[in-house]
Amino acid sequence: VGAVKIALEQAGEKAQGAVLASDGFFPFDDSVRTAAAAGIGAIIQPGGSIRDQQSIDAANELGLIMICTGMRHFLH
Repeated sequence: VGAVKIALEQAGEKAQGAVLASDGFFPFDDSVRTAAAAGIGAIIQPGGSIRDQQSIDAANELGLIMICTGMRHFLH
């Protein structure tokens, strides 16, 4: 959630209705909830967490579009 908070702080009002893109999955739904509170309208992420359903459920509850690509580009 730390990286999401930093990105949203830098985006400021530009976050309203924006798309949040992440190359890593969300291990918990806190990032989804933080993004929604800042006005993000959609999230695209690779998925792959054992808790994906919690993030998906949070997105649905908050009216966010969430796309899980199943693909990561940064591999380590």
